Amino acid sequence: MDLAINADDVRRAAERIRPLAQKTPVFTSAGFDREAGTRVFFKCENLQRGGAFKIRGASNLILSLPAAALARGVVAYSSGNHAQATAIAAKYVGAQATIVMPEDAPRSKMEASRARGAKIVTYNRFTESREALAAGILKESGATLVPPFDHPMIMAGQGTAALELLEEVGPLDALITPVGGGGLLSGCATIAKAIHPAIRMFGAEPEGANDTFLSLAAGERVLIPHPDTIADGLRSPKPGELTFPVLQRLLERVLLVSDNEMRAAVKFMLLRLKILVEPSGASSVAAVLFRKLPPEIRSVGVVISGGNVDFEELVKY
Repeated sequence: MDLAINADDVRRAAERIRPLAQKTPVFTSAGFDREAGTRVFFKCENLQRGGAFKIRGASNLILSLPAAALARGVVAYSSGNHAQATAIAAKYVGAQATIVMPEDAPRSKMEASRARGAKIVTYNRFTESREALAAGILKESGATLVPPFDHPMIMAGQGTAALELLEEVGPLDALITPVGGGGLLSGCATIAKAIHPAIRMFGAEPEGANDTFLSLAAGERVLIPHPDTIADGLRSPKPGELTFPVLQRLLERVLLVSDNEMRAAVKFMLLRLKILVEPSGASSVAAVLFRKLPPEIRSVGVVISGGNVDFEELVKY
């Protein structure tokens, strides 16, 4: 079975997104290494433009669209980070962005998307379908859908985070990223395995939103109707149709973390490394901090996927 993307797609994406996506820094911490029992290299996508890795995929798709499509605008659905990324990329090319967002999305993410020129359409995540709302807007406007994860251009764009990391630090025993719908992890796994075939790939997922964990165990995509976790960026109810086969082939395991473990990881990163990480981005950090990786792993790359969190929520941690 052919997979949706290959390593060359990721390399082409790295060139395409250069005008918009920043090359984010790689941080290390001797104190974290001692706590985790392994050498850790943090790929800090929380310091990316828009505060998250999502600009990589959104810009890869939007920058590939012809002028006629851009004139009709773009539509996305997102709880926040993909919304901001789509708004940034759309503004850069002069296209109108319409974003379907849950009404309980973090205020900071909603306001940031609106400030970048996006039109926001809200919905109730418990009673309405974001896909159905987006479909109605697309039918009326003729706009192009920019999905959050399940698209080859999105997956390839997200994989550029791992490409940058491995080009900077060299071979690693393992690489771990958060997993929601699987766009980031599938893209990163694709390029990482191509560069270093022996690298071991892991995903980090909240216990209350463990659809990928359950899907891998079942051998098919499993739906969780209403994922329950503080990690709003990881509440995708089911792995993607395109991302899941990549994860089946390239992923070793999904490591589950609790909300309290993510809170502890957020606090550790803020107090010790002086960087702000949102709970979704802290899922991969928490998996390593609480020693969920196999003990023989001596070096690991950790993708911190984002750093957008409401201050009112942060103070509770």
